[in-house]
Parts: sequence; C-alpha cells; structure tokens
Amino acid sequence: MTERDEQTTQGKTGSAQHPLALVTGASSGIGLALAQELSERGYDVVVNAEDEAIWAVPGNLPVNGGGAIPVQADLSTFEGVEELVSEVKALGRPLEVAALNAGVGVSGDFAEAVPLEADLDLIALNVVAPVHLAKRLLPDMVHRGQGRVLLTSSMAATMPGPYYATYAASKAFVQSFAQAIRHELDGTGVSVTALQPGPTDTNFFDRAGMEGTKADASGKADPADVARDGIQALLAGEDHVVTGGAKVKAQVAASRFLSEPTRAGLHAQQTRPGSADQ
Repeated sequence: MTERDEQTTQGKTGSAQHPLALVTGASSGIGLALAQELSERGYDVVVNAEDEAIWAVPGNLPVNGGGAIPVQADLSTFEGVEELVSEVKALGRPLEVAALNAGVGVSGDFAEAVPLEADLDLIALNVVAPVHLAKRLLPDMVHRGQGRVLLTSSMAATMPGPYYATYAASKAFVQSFAQAIRHELDGTGVSVTALQPGPTDTNFFDRAGMEGTKADASGKADPADVARDGIQALLAGEDHVVTGGAKVKAQVAASRFLSEPTRAGLHAQQTRPGSADQ
C-alpha cells in the first residue's frame, strides 16, 4: 500500500453516524482551519484542493474528531468540479455542510502586469467554481430540508480593489451571490452564510504576489480564529460574518458611507506594490 493509499484509507474511517461536511481549498490556510474546526465538532470532512498537500490533511485534523476524505481535483476546471461532486455523492451520505472556500489572488497593474490567463484562472476558481458547486449540491439539501453553505468572501468585497482588481471583484460577486441565494432559500431549511475575512496569516499574499504591500505588512488574523467565527456563524444560520478584529469590522462598516472612488483610493493605499515602504 502506498503512503497516499494509507492516508486515504485512514481518512475514510469516519463513522456514517457523523454528519458529513465538505471544505474546498482545504490543504492550507483558512480552508485547513475550517476542516479542523468541523472535525473538532464531530463532522467527517471531504477535503479538497488541487495540490498534493491535500493527502496530508487527515493527519492534521484533531485526533478525536471526525475523519477526513481527501479529494485532489482542480476546481478551476469543469471536470474538476464534477469529479469532486461525484466523490461526495458516491459516499451515499447526506451533505450537511458545504464550505466553498477555494480561491486565489493575483496582483499588479491590470493593464500591463497581470497576464490574461492569470485573471481568467482566478475567475474560474473564485467565481465559476462556487456557482457550479452550489448548483450541484443545493438541490439535495433543499429536497431534504436541511443544510448549511458557507461561501468565503472577503472584506475586499466591500470596495473596489486596485492592484488586485479581479480578486476584489470576484469576492464582490461571491458576497452578492451568497446573499441572493440565501434569500431564495428562505423557508427551505437551508441557509447560506458569507465569510468575510480581513488579512489572515496564510500564504495568500505570497501566492498572489502581494509581498511588500501595506496589506501584507499589516497585522493578520489567525486562520483558526477566522474558521471558528465562520463555523459559528454558519451553524447559527447568520447571513454573514466579518472576521479579523475590531479594525477590520470598522473598515467594513465605514466603507458604506464612502463613495466608490474614495473607497478605491483608500484600498489602493494598502494594495499598491511596494506600499509597505511608502
């Protein structure tokens, strides 16, 4: 038996008596923390990511928690989403929680620095994939009259995001999408919650090429705290939750009273390349 087979077998030792959850983007960062939080609460968790690190997730969950079932699939592709959905449905168990968290960032001047392929890949993962997954998973929840969906948005959803324009726009889409389908699902027994983290101590800034920005240099929240707040809000059926401390919550609240150009200018001060030194 290979190491991967052994890890997968160990991950499938969860009891069918446990509720079942799904977390995408679960190999690190907020996604891994969400999986750990759900496992701690007794859920068996289908964990997904496109990278090999997903196979190590079962060993990073609480010893006395629910099990983990890794699925390596690239959700930026139609086939990857369909593969994940097939794996979930093949378990023959009702999905109680779906945390649609997978996402990526790209940064730089839109017109000259960011390749078109990078922007389109971002839209495929951050926008198309959660819509695709929600379309496949929600009907079964509605039919049962029970289910919880968490969509990872961002504080960036509340304002234009110069120097990572497609990322901020993608999160504005996710935020609007979450609130719209939440309204449609009212009375069905299924709820939708938007998780809006501020800067968090993950590899997001490195992967997005945002090292050296004020946003990267600012204080960051612990992913475990973000996940705990997100799952608490999810299970309580709240419409959204802003995480990252009082400063982030104040910024999100204040943004409602500012014009779009003003919000864009303030946001640019945090995301402009090299802004940490300015």
